[in-house]
Amino acid sequence: MSGPLRPRGPLSAAVLGLVTAGPPGAGRLLAPPGPFDDPWGEDHQLALFLCYELHDRGLPGVHPGWEWEPELLMLRRALERPFLAAVRAAAEPVPPLPEALERLLLEPAGGTGPSHHLLAAGDRTQAREYLVHRSLYHLKEADPQLWLLPRIHGPAQAVLMAITFDEYGAGRPERAHALLFARMMAAFGLDPAYRHYLDLVPASSLAVVNLMTLFGLHRALRGAAVGQFAAIEITSSPGAARLAAALDRLGGGPDGTLFYREHVEADAVHEQLVRRGVIAELVSAEPETAQDVAFGIAAAEVVDGRFAEHLLGCWRSGRSSLRSPLPDLPDLPDLPDPATLPGPAAARG
Repeated sequence: MSGPLRPRGPLSAAVLGLVTAGPPGAGRLLAPPGPFDDPWGEDHQLALFLCYELHDRGLPGVHPGWEWEPELLMLRRALERPFLAAVRAAAEPVPPLPEALERLLLEPAGGTGPSHHLLAAGDRTQAREYLVHRSLYHLKEADPQLWLLPRIHGPAQAVLMAITFDEYGAGRPERAHALLFARMMAAFGLDPAYRHYLDLVPASSLAVVNLMTLFGLHRALRGAAVGQFAAIEITSSPGAARLAAALDRLGGGPDGTLFYREHVEADAVHEQLVRRGVIAELVSAEPETAQDVAFGIAAAEVVDGRFAEHLLGCWRSGRSSLRSPLPDLPDLPDLPDPATLPGPAAARG
């Protein structure tokens, strides 16, 4: 992340003002930051993202003790409730789980999502923007899902562990998916540092990552977390194939396509594992989670749909999909060459 964190309104300013004033426990009182009138908005989503980052990699200059400070947790809860309510409202009616899974297995003919656009008509600028949007998750790929592991047990837990093991390189650190994504960013002239582009990423992208963390952090939402993860794993293989072809067409080269080529094969396997080994086993052991899993699938469709609508709306009107356009050429003189990043070159993968 370059430069200081910048708020986008009173909610994110309240979070930053609180956690950057010093270590917790100094007796500060948080002024009411409301109103919470737009849970999809830039300010609300950034405030929630900042709260969640304290459970992940922390924030620069912020004492790690803020992670579990009651005052901040109260604010986080106040942010979560309207966001979750908005997702639930947009996801209704949630179909029964078998129907929700069946819908995931069927790609509509003549698809119009971002991967279709990038393959058919995308340019290099749009490809770079897409990678910036996705960097908030893929540079920490599977981290939000790890919150699930102690919340489910038995066969479902074992299979989920096998899937996430693959995400981290299956014992080969240089094959970790987050590192492959970093190599792809560098191949496209982007800075692969975690959160480097946070100020450029709009609310629709933040909401995708925030929902993963929201589900993962709450045991009561473990079924929804499984559902959202299932939506990612079951649907990603065809999209990954399109993105690999699109990035190859746009000059990505071996390092610029390996991440998505890896996902074509890996997620085809994961699709079977998540349906039969995670969902089926979880619902067998805890039948009450079935509708929560279906909700997680529907919720993923909501946030992913909003993200896709934003991207395509901007691109079709000739506008940048980021809050500020990327420079035509990277203004980063020390930008790493893909070959200098850890791991094997894609040609050897």
